[in-house]
Amino acid sequence: MQSAEDADVRTTPAARLAAFERGGGATAEILALFDSLQPVSVEALRGRWRGSGLPSGHPIDGLLERFGWYGKEFNGPEDVQPLLCKGRSGKVFGLNPAFVPMGLVSRHVGLFHNRFAEAAFALSARVARTTRPAARLRMTEFRGVVTATMIYDRLPIQDVFRAAARDVLLGVMDLRSMAQPFFFVLRRENGWNPRPARGCGKAS
Repeated sequence: MQSAEDADVRTTPAARLAAFERGGGATAEILALFDSLQPVSVEALRGRWRGSGLPSGHPIDGLLERFGWYGKEFNGPEDVQPLLCKGRSGKVFGLNPAFVPMGLVSRHVGLFHNRFAEAAFALSARVARTTRPAARLRMTEFRGVVTATMIYDRLPIQDVFRAAARDVLLGVMDLRSMAQPFFFVLRRENGWNPRPARGCGKAS
């Protein structure tokens, strides 16, 4: 027989998020979880975080992972690497988001779910590598709550964060041309060394 304590553990925010990670969920269900989570401060984000998409039936589910997405690094409010990727050699690099055609991706995402697009990205990523900050952190209001938000320098995108646990975040990508929100999860990387990353792409 399941105890009340066991039931409580299974209904913690982190456990509910983990269930969505395993089986996916509808947009409305994940938004309900997002709304129930605690806001997070800019300072609390400091560090390097491993990222993964949260399946919700969104057209770009799985696309970031296909292109070697690793996560994000927050060195301070003005010093953010928003797109870290991991090369074949195992090195983690930063990508300049200005080279990512998000408008094209959002309108024609089917063109990018194939090996040809993956290979093309790996080649173009050599040009897009950067050690410069490419986003900032600010406290903004989203869905009625003020919380830490990552604002891209060169793209009309905001990533809004809520905390499922101290080292686990649920993020929502808010893009002007995208009707359905894209969800992702960040987990803080232990032993983070706050040195800037240096580029991106599987071709490394």
